[in-house]
Amino acid sequence: MLIAIVAIVVGLGLLVWSADWFVEGAAALARHFGLPALLIGMVIVGFGTSAPEMVVSAIASMEGNPGIALGNAYGSNIANIALILGLTALVSPIAVHSSVLRRELPVLAAVTGLAAWQVWDGNITRLDAAVLLLVFGALMAWSIREGLQQKTDDFGNEMERELGIHPMPPRRAAFRLLAGLVVLIASSRALVWGAVEVARGFGISDLVIGLTVVAVGTSLPELASSLAAARRNEHDIALGNVIGSNLFNTLAVVGIAGAIHPVAAAPEVFSRDILAMSVLTVSLFVMGYGFWSPRRINRWEGSLLLIAYIAYNTWLLRGAFAG
Repeated sequence: MLIAIVAIVVGLGLLVWSADWFVEGAAALARHFGLPALLIGMVIVGFGTSAPEMVVSAIASMEGNPGIALGNAYGSNIANIALILGLTALVSPIAVHSSVLRRELPVLAAVTGLAAWQVWDGNITRLDAAVLLLVFGALMAWSIREGLQQKTDDFGNEMERELGIHPMPPRRAAFRLLAGLVVLIASSRALVWGAVEVARGFGISDLVIGLTVVAVGTSLPELASSLAAARRNEHDIALGNVIGSNLFNTLAVVGIAGAIHPVAAAPEVFSRDILAMSVLTVSLFVMGYGFWSPRRINRWEGSLLLIAYIAYNTWLLRGAFAG
């Protein structure tokens, strides 16, 4: 058990470090080849910060641990909205300026509905996975088109400033990209093994471990980047990290896991986890559009998100140990 706990702690630490190197290397290389800052922020950084979830869920699916694969994806979505946006809003209320992000909020709501529909029958088949990946590909094509056509945007301007802070020679960027990818895969393997062993040791399901420890761990890159962006008043980057990550998790992470091996979803995934994810997504939609405030997530709303996260985890763990 001790070795498994060490594997989780070390795996999470290396996961965050490797994801950071991977994102920095990929963004610097993309900048070197002349890609627009808006496109780098929407696609490359979004992909990179979701790389931990992708690799962890892919490995879990290959090794026959569907609970970790699904729990990691949906639990990360819940943590992104309730924990990360909640903490970020407490640091600095999140103003929603970017027209790109405002267009993505309804897309996120629709994708969440698609996830609920697929999980409803208790299985994510390879056909379901193919649908998810096709939708993901269509969204990426749309994002690339928008990124190439959009000339001025708050999100793009903030990303332009961010890229200018950390310039990097191409060779160093390529090294960071490759080294980050190698360590990312190795640390993900250690994390999955440790999570499975701890779940067995405590007699709880790998789904619960995926929804809690693994989900929060793989969401640490989004947490770090969102808090850093909030301190610099780069609100669109903070919100963009969460929206982009949730789209990647729901479509690409679950899609890749289901393509590798059909994933069985326990009944509580729909009645508890998808429900929580859907409610939080709707709340993000409402707060982001500013129906009762000027398009911002204020500190009061951030506190409510954190309370919701604590309540969800209490519900989760009570059910796990009661069973």
